[in-house]
Amino acid sequence: METMSGLKTRTGAAAVAAACLVVAGPAAPAHADGEGQHHAVPARVGGPLLSRHGVQALPGRGAPGLPSDISALSWMVSDARTGQVLAAKDAHRKLAPASTLKTLFAVTVLPKLPQTALHKVTHADLADVGAGSSQVGIQPGKSYSVSDLWRGVFLRSGNDAVSALASMNGSMAETIAQMRAKAKALGAYDTRVVSADGYDAPGQVSSAYDLSLFALVGLANPDFVRYSSTEVAEFPEGRKADGRVKRHFQIQNTNRLLTGAPGLDPYRGLIGVKNGYTSHAGNTLVVAAKRGGRTLLATVMNPQSGVPNAVYEEARSLLDWGFASAGRVAAVGRLQSPPSMAVRSPVQPPPPQDAGMVNDVASHVSGAGGAPWLAGAAGVVALCGGALLLRMRRGPFRRRM
Repeated sequence: METMSGLKTRTGAAAVAAACLVVAGPAAPAHADGEGQHHAVPARVGGPLLSRHGVQALPGRGAPGLPSDISALSWMVSDARTGQVLAAKDAHRKLAPASTLKTLFAVTVLPKLPQTALHKVTHADLADVGAGSSQVGIQPGKSYSVSDLWRGVFLRSGNDAVSALASMNGSMAETIAQMRAKAKALGAYDTRVVSADGYDAPGQVSSAYDLSLFALVGLANPDFVRYSSTEVAEFPEGRKADGRVKRHFQIQNTNRLLTGAPGLDPYRGLIGVKNGYTSHAGNTLVVAAKRGGRTLLATVMNPQSGVPNAVYEEARSLLDWGFASAGRVAAVGRLQSPPSMAVRSPVQPPPPQDAGMVNDVASHVSGAGGAPWLAGAAGVVALCGGALLLRMRRGPFRRRM
């Protein structure tokens, strides 16, 4: 168990209490989703402050100011080890998720299929691939391993790979039904799945809160970590019956905060997760990074600035702020799931393409669950009281070797 000195809380208690008083007020009754519809947000999901409109933060003494360059319609930065939400803007706002919805697809399907299994792709497998959507280039009549297809999903955001995996999982319709059930079981009530790959579809929405929750669950799976953190891989043009590859081509991860790009440096300590873009959703991004014993998640949805690489730069700013705010801000909420769906979170990120370190990630996962349900937390008073308590001590954390 890790502890913090109770004396440290005295200097920041007044600031936390004052921030609670400033934020407290009439809660916003609803948010508009990506289709212009308004939906009430249950105050219990993540805590009452996360259901409010606008930026939510509880800075203490010496806390750095929030970055001023965040133009996203919705965003959130949270601690993956504790589930604490450090700051957010419209965390439950329902927006089109684009390919970040593939995190839910992976959380749902990845544990079900053996990674070495081969699948011969048919024309029917690819019937649901939307026109103009991103593809890795799989071909009907050729065979691919499950691990090939997952690299196609995570690195190239291939909707064709999603369709092939969904076929192996039973069917596209069955997979979508399973994704909906998984979202509900996790308490991700902002999410409505219409297409498994995140391709624009009427009524399909998610939120910064839900996408962060999917990432938190996914990061407990070593395969999820390995695929999302891979920068470059060889993709086969097809496999023989014994799994051998005759020819292959190289694919690169489209997450620019992981790989870098002209004018954009990779983020130090980045684990990965998933990026997305559609004309309706704009740019979306969920990333995780590890520095100095902390693992943070940042979710950014639809920046409005028009600046090149805005979604990556804004995620960078939020991660930098989160790491600089250690011990200086109180939580505004918590990523949470019902007790029956205990969420685990990683402690160590793997260096890109280091399979040995990926296994270390799996062995350093919280056995107690990274986001416990907040039983009995009602109203801002309870949340602020919990925030002050969290400044005095950290919850138990067990490492499983």
